[in-house]
Amino acid sequence: MKLIRFRFDGAIHAGVVTGNGVVPVEEINAKLGTRVADDVLSIIQSGTAAALGGYTGNGAIPFDQVTPLLPYEVPPKIWCIGLNYKSHAEDINAVQPDEPGSFMKPASCMFQPEGDIQLPPLEVTNDVDAEGELGVVIGKACRFVPAEHIQDVIFGYTTTLDLTALDILRKNPRYLTRSKSIDTFFSFGPVIVTADEISDVGSLEVVTEHNDGVCSRDFVRNMRAQPFELVRFHSDHMTLYPGDLISTGCPKGARIKAGDTVRARIEGVGTLGAKVTQGARTVRF
Repeated sequence: MKLIRFRFDGAIHAGVVTGNGVVPVEEINAKLGTRVADDVLSIIQSGTAAALGGYTGNGAIPFDQVTPLLPYEVPPKIWCIGLNYKSHAEDINAVQPDEPGSFMKPASCMFQPEGDIQLPPLEVTNDVDAEGELGVVIGKACRFVPAEHIQDVIFGYTTTLDLTALDILRKNPRYLTRSKSIDTFFSFGPVIVTADEISDVGSLEVVTEHNDGVCSRDFVRNMRAQPFELVRFHSDHMTLYPGDLISTGCPKGARIKAGDTVRARIEGVGTLGAKVTQGARTVRF
């Protein structure tokens, strides 16, 4: 099943992606007599996604009539993994860590799918890359999850775009969080694919497209720390909650500038694109 949050006719809804378009959750509830929440995060938290799978009727809204949105605006947690592919470490002249090089990002850095990445003023950063990645969505509150039960706590998978101000990071590795947390430096979705749709996570190919070409591509099986291990590892350190995201790393980032386009593409999971614009120092308070 592919879940999506979208805008249609001035309102925001949750829906299921089909070959014909998007079927709103409200339409499925009306036909099946179910009471599934019209909200993607609530569906994940309540464990009610399976109730939507029994719908086989019509009622899809054509794709060109809906605007895909972030599956939810404020994930409980956003974990990202640095240097998980050897090619990425080589690209920025870094050494892969023995343990997952994880860091957190704030919800304030989110932008909408197919929206704008707004580069900050040049005096803030003048060297930014964009990284297409596979995202893991947690489905159950969990802690100290044994390796053999990891699949039980994963709700599904999504595409992510993670950005880095490389010149800030080069000043000092301790600046990693700051270099990753600038406004419009993260997005995910617009589709979340439930875990039962992906029989072999390792066979997924993660592609970052830059303008008219492919910047990088590699298979999940070549990650130093595989997605299941990332979930197990982080559950040892803190409770994971439904809707938490783990963005698993990029083979190589695309250096971007204003006027560019960038896209994360994972066959079987989805695509996530953005336009790159140049921001100005606009005071807001």
